Amino acid sequence: MTKPLLQVEGLKKYFPIRSGVLAKQSGYVKAVDNVSFHVNEGETLGIVGESGCGKSTTGRMLMRLLEPTEGKVTFDGKELTSISSTEMRKARREIQMVFQDPYASLNPRHTVEKILMEPLIVHNIGNAKSRKKKVHEFLEIVGLSSYHAKRYPHQFSGGQRQRIGIARALMTNPKLIIADEPVSALDVSIQAQVLNLMQDLQKELKLTYIFIAHDLGVVRHISDRVGVMYLGRMAELATSESLYEEPLHPYTKALLSAVPVPDPEHKREQIILEGDIPSPSNPPSGCTFHTRCPFKMEACTSIVPKLEEVKPGHFVACHLYNEQVQH
Repeated sequence: MTKPLLQVEGLKKYFPIRSGVLAKQSGYVKAVDNVSFHVNEGETLGIVGESGCGKSTTGRMLMRLLEPTEGKVTFDGKELTSISSTEMRKARREIQMVFQDPYASLNPRHTVEKILMEPLIVHNIGNAKSRKKKVHEFLEIVGLSSYHAKRYPHQFSGGQRQRIGIARALMTNPKLIIADEPVSALDVSIQAQVLNLMQDLQKELKLTYIFIAHDLGVVRHISDRVGVMYLGRMAELATSESLYEEPLHPYTKALLSAVPVPDPEHKREQIILEGDIPSPSNPPSGCTFHTRCPFKMEACTSIVPKLEEVKPGHFVACHLYNEQVQH
């Protein structure tokens, strides 16, 4: 079996809550709480969940844009969590990120050429002439023209800006791209174009993706495997096919029941979850989903379910599939 390109073990991020006049620490927001997964070379792992479930925080920790509280991230055989920030800067040549908002992630004062050249200058790749050539080449690759290089971000539409964001991520020839909701700020008709572009680039440049989104339809279109997060924890992880055909976790079932089906004859029972998402600063004990789960058992309120393999390649963190709890 091949070694995964990225291995994440027990990743946690707790943000301190400070209150009162002296700003004393009064607790933590458990944004990410013990998340483990791996990504194989050349595949796309989708990470889905509602707003505030910790998926973007996870993505930022992988690049150490946020420092993890605990846990281990191994990329291409190198452990990223223990290396110095200088070493990490070098490692970022291999891992790049496409951000959610194409309006905020591009510097409005720089031309497109300067924006795209920056990663090459930072990582000391090539000379002025070869950098310029590469900028024009990558603009063509992402479906823009080389004459766009002299323009500024405000002269482009949202979809075009996101293409510039993708081009910037590709400039250093990375192995892994973390795409943090790259299409959620775009119009639906443009979303498909950007997703298709990302798939074409993956084949062409042999890329590996972590694709973070809250839209299950988008993730189905692009991912080989999908991880579903709820309140900082991984609830289910399976191949895209297995997850959509037969979801096991009650939360995943509820999420999928809300995805519209383009067939007027198809009747599907929608599962309505009761209550609101609990606060990550005060998550429920045991399984964090038990306050909204229709199948709640005694064990769910006190025992944290482990993410276990229930079928080949299909992992779920739920006591319904735990024999010892049921007997």
